[in-house]
Amino acid sequence: MDPLHSVTFDLANGEAVAASLVDIAGADGYLFVRDGRGFAAWGEAVHVDIDTAVEQLAAIPHDDRSSGCSGPLAFGAVPFAPGAAATLTVPEVIVRDDGSGRRTVTVTGTNAVNAIPEIPVRRPPTPRAASFEVAPDGSVDRYLTAVEQAAEAVRAGRLAKAVIARPVRVRSDSEIPVHSVLRRLETMFASTYRFSFDGLVGASPELLVEVDGTIVRANPLAGTTRTTGDPDRDAALAEALLRSEKNQIEHRAAIEMVRDTLLPHCSYLDWTPEPSIVKVANVQHLGSLAEGHLSTPHATVVELVRALQPTPAVGGHPRDVALELIAELEGFERGRYGGAIGWVDAHGDGTWAVTLRCAEFSDDRREARLVAGGGIVADSVAHDELAETQAKLQAMLSAIVRA
Repeated sequence: MDPLHSVTFDLANGEAVAASLVDIAGADGYLFVRDGRGFAAWGEAVHVDIDTAVEQLAAIPHDDRSSGCSGPLAFGAVPFAPGAAATLTVPEVIVRDDGSGRRTVTVTGTNAVNAIPEIPVRRPPTPRAASFEVAPDGSVDRYLTAVEQAAEAVRAGRLAKAVIARPVRVRSDSEIPVHSVLRRLETMFASTYRFSFDGLVGASPELLVEVDGTIVRANPLAGTTRTTGDPDRDAALAEALLRSEKNQIEHRAAIEMVRDTLLPHCSYLDWTPEPSIVKVANVQHLGSLAEGHLSTPHATVVELVRALQPTPAVGGHPRDVALELIAELEGFERGRYGGAIGWVDAHGDGTWAVTLRCAEFSDDRREARLVAGGGIVADSVAHDELAETQAKLQAMLSAIVRA
């Protein structure tokens, strides 16, 4: 194979300058964006192992003809299981937006590139009526029993928290238009990390870890209540969430694990002393922000993803005990749900979100599997936890199911 090289240009002209990144990615491209900052991409220049991605990216010569860009990046997802193998994709074409409206185009391949390639702006498919079937992908009774057994394990002192999840499956009589799903997520969940990669589509509210030079950030979420659409009622629910001992215990396990994991890599690390409310369209969470300065030589974002994932917010605490209990009780393979999705560049910088509020589409895109879970502590009530999963599932269900 001929050696790869990459070139970056400023994108200053054409329809793609102002188009939504969702419309540039379309149904078959790659997408990772939050609040207008991120990228749309397509093509496969090369696949790289996640644990050697930084070195492999650094080996690709980069000609920066823009006003400043870090070059090619590798994008992909890490499964829920800690240390699981993961392969990232270096796209052939990446359209980046820095959040201020400045856009660049990076092209990676074996052929010389001297000009910006054509940037397609895709139109969503024409709306049409479709029939959908939504059903649990497994026994709800088993889920309720698993919650009860997990709560009993916490009361017995085996662990402090376990996250128990359940899957549902959506089936359609025609292809589900992923581009339209992404557009709906953009409208409903603009403040989340919205993504599309290899049939995995979603809108995650939770930042696992971000490295930007020597700055590291994490924003664990744990503890959830619903939203109602009534501002006064939602404010009352948020206040009850902040006062909830059950949810405070659940959240404390998450922020303490993130803090203890990041501290050895930092010259300093600060975090909010008390959680705040993070509200998205369908639910409200307790969230805490951690930010610090990495020691020199500093860890890459991939190394920190490996150290943090899965956090207590999606697994439990202590982690090993929680993972054993999940494997014993849940009765299905989580796969990429509860893992992480994001990108890394040749400097080890990158952003990774927890793979939540997502759907995994079948190859023919007539089916999608959705998963939702909740943290179980000593006083968790099984049917309350079931209601929480139903609220969380609404994020993707409302984006997929259209009559």
